[in-house]
Amino acid sequence: MNGKPVNRLLIVLGTVIMQMGLGTIYTWSLFNSPLVDKFGWELSSVSITFSITSFALAFSTLFAGKIQEKIGLRKLTAAAGILLGIGLILSSQASSLASLYILAGVIVGFADGTAYITSLSNLMKWFPDRKGLISGISVGAYGTGSLVFKYVNGGLIHSVGVSQAFLFWGLIVMAMILVGSLLVREASVESEEAKADSKTQTTTSNAAVSVQVNYTVGEMLRTKQAYLLFVIFFTACMSGLYLIGIVKDIGVQLAHLDAATAANAVALVAIFNTAGRLILGAMSDKVSRLKLVGCTLAVTAASAVVLSVVPLNFGLFFACVAAIAFCFGGNITVFPAIVSDFFGLKNQTKNYGIIYQGFGIGALSGSFIAAMMGGFQSTFIVIGGLCVISVLIAMTMNPPLSKKAEKETAFKAYKRTA
Repeated sequence: MNGKPVNRLLIVLGTVIMQMGLGTIYTWSLFNSPLVDKFGWELSSVSITFSITSFALAFSTLFAGKIQEKIGLRKLTAAAGILLGIGLILSSQASSLASLYILAGVIVGFADGTAYITSLSNLMKWFPDRKGLISGISVGAYGTGSLVFKYVNGGLIHSVGVSQAFLFWGLIVMAMILVGSLLVREASVESEEAKADSKTQTTTSNAAVSVQVNYTVGEMLRTKQAYLLFVIFFTACMSGLYLIGIVKDIGVQLAHLDAATAANAVALVAIFNTAGRLILGAMSDKVSRLKLVGCTLAVTAASAVVLSVVPLNFGLFFACVAAIAFCFGGNITVFPAIVSDFFGLKNQTKNYGIIYQGFGIGALSGSFIAAMMGGFQSTFIVIGGLCVISVLIAMTMNPPLSKKAEKETAFKAYKRTA
């Protein structure tokens, strides 16, 4: 810190611009059919690209924190924006599935995840007393980017063709992330806000005991809570991502809707996904975050069971889809704050990067389970069961005690028995 006053609203604005650009990768489904029509590839082969993107996105979060320590947030996010843009621009020249997988899958996903987790974690450090709300704004912007660019990319594909659409998409996103990177400023964990978060004993509903903010990745992995949080996050991500990938097909096959009506569910998912991020993110600052996640997973379980065993009509189908999308958006938002509640803000990027692997594994697991189980309905039964298990974990788990708190607890227990 150089002592100059910091305009935190500019940092919020820069992060929002970046996150909107990063969220545009969720428009990938628009490109599937046009690519099939142009190159004659199998639809299933083209759609794998987004699974690769999602996995690379999650995998990149393991390294983002270390890279940030070496070159700083601004340089890192700017470099990620340039790399993401180049990946999309070069995808306009792709003429084979292998090149598409590497460019639009591995490169775009790795760049996206790097900028996503570092800018999100940085913004939370600037507002440690409003982590849920701030996470909601940041992750909500990510969701808004996918909603807005549904029309931008759709218009580009229609006007200039699918390959040229990649070119313009890459240029626009690169510009957005570069502009955003100029506005952000890296938070110091030694700032007054971070000091207050790390040195005072938390008495809110989100943590009943003080946390050891200096949890390193190694220290975090020696707690049972890290693995339990991973299970919950994996379940939340798998249920939401599986639905997002096949929502139109569910409408046609299970609710017997025509293709045009079922396609409206894609926009519905984007709207409720974004709403969940904003609403539940803000709520999580006022209630127990884990209890809130437990409630959303209970709703997801109920919706999954309805989709699997109840004869669907128009209203019931859209109600279940909206509920799962809303809860998924909220869970994605609340989890960064839960990780910081448990393990502190100092190493948030690295620690959340570990838990965030549940996103990448969840993105792949839904499709694998569906292939093994042989259909939507049986897959939703499995998802519902996993959600029930995660609800029980979320409702009974407590934050890890810091070493100091453990000693104090042991000393008090000794005095009571002495």
